[in-house]
Amino acid sequence: MTVYEELVARGLIAQVTDEEEIKELINNGKATFYIGFDPTADSLHVGHFMALCLMKRLQMAGNKPIALIGGGTAMIGDPSGRSDMRQMMTPETIQHNCDCFKQQMSRFIDFSEGKALMVNNADWLLDLNYVDVLRDIGPHFSVNNMLRAECYKQRMEKGLSFLEFNYMIMQSYDFYELYRKYGCNMQFGGDDQWSNMLGGTELIRRKLGKNACAMTITLLLNSEGKKMGKTQSGAVWLDPNKTSPFEFYQYWRNVGDADVLKCLRMLTFLPLEQIDEMDTWEGSQLNTAKEILAFELTKLVHGEEEAAKAQESARALFSGGNAADMPTAAISEADLQDGKIDIMGLLVASGLCTSRGDARRNIQQGGVSVNGEKVTDIAAAYTPEEITAEDFVLRRGKKKYCKIIFR
Repeated sequence: MTVYEELVARGLIAQVTDEEEIKELINNGKATFYIGFDPTADSLHVGHFMALCLMKRLQMAGNKPIALIGGGTAMIGDPSGRSDMRQMMTPETIQHNCDCFKQQMSRFIDFSEGKALMVNNADWLLDLNYVDVLRDIGPHFSVNNMLRAECYKQRMEKGLSFLEFNYMIMQSYDFYELYRKYGCNMQFGGDDQWSNMLGGTELIRRKLGKNACAMTITLLLNSEGKKMGKTQSGAVWLDPNKTSPFEFYQYWRNVGDADVLKCLRMLTFLPLEQIDEMDTWEGSQLNTAKEILAFELTKLVHGEEEAAKAQESARALFSGGNAADMPTAAISEADLQDGKIDIMGLLVASGLCTSRGDARRNIQQGGVSVNGEKVTDIAAAYTPEEITAEDFVLRRGKKKYCKIIFR
């Protein structure tokens, strides 16, 4: 199986231009490709996972990745998949986020000895002269074609600013600059980026001639992957200070039955033959597949030792025991009333519920337990001595856990 055939078999390819040329470049390690990352936070999240794994996979096959940090485009914000305009960030915040990204990406991508590059589009976009852009780049874009792009159609009714309307031109210009400066001949992106990517391919060919080598590929579920970064309790980050290895493991351990094999194919580096054998697994065997997925991805992000600790804690929890490695929440004297804290107060203090009303509903619906024992009394209360006597594990539903400590 060739490299390209494996990408297809793993469900990673949705649309391509110039498929035969793409196969030739990828299979022979001749692709210099880029994927863009907008530095909207100081950590990558699981929605970036597919792109990072793809970059690692292609680099292992001899191709050269370019991680493009959108320090310039972040000044505007991409309208794709959004219903409102993104908040502006200061240059200092953008640079801090860029620095954090590079540190995290280094776990996936080898940047040594020119094997990969990380570049920031602020290096060329911020120095552009507006009139020069209008004269040099503007004639190559059709407003009619731009308005047909899905990313703009979604925003037309609510309102699309001229600021955001320029995003496609800026992203297209990125590919043009990367082609000229670094010989970048291929771009990857989510299926929600297809119009922007085609704009870059067309710009290169219009500016440099029809024979210019510029390829485009979209990832099958990258737009869905972006949604993966959000859960009911917030984002699932790659930074262990934001999402602990245990929480990260639990996120993947709790994926739906219908998604586990899809995630194993797209995100892990297990042989396809091994994953294909799991196609017939059912019932408890699917839980084993989820454990494999969670362990492999936690190992990839946080290392094998942290993955093993997270797995051990998760198994202890599922078997009715307590887990030392799970998230913790501390309460103090200030949280007590008459020397106790009630169950609703614990649920709010731990972050498992957003309010006392939310806590009340979860208790009444039978979704709350303490150390494996269901709590049905909304007036149940606990002293500091009860909390510190042994591990005090508070649970909401099947997937949310927290160990309570008293300080």
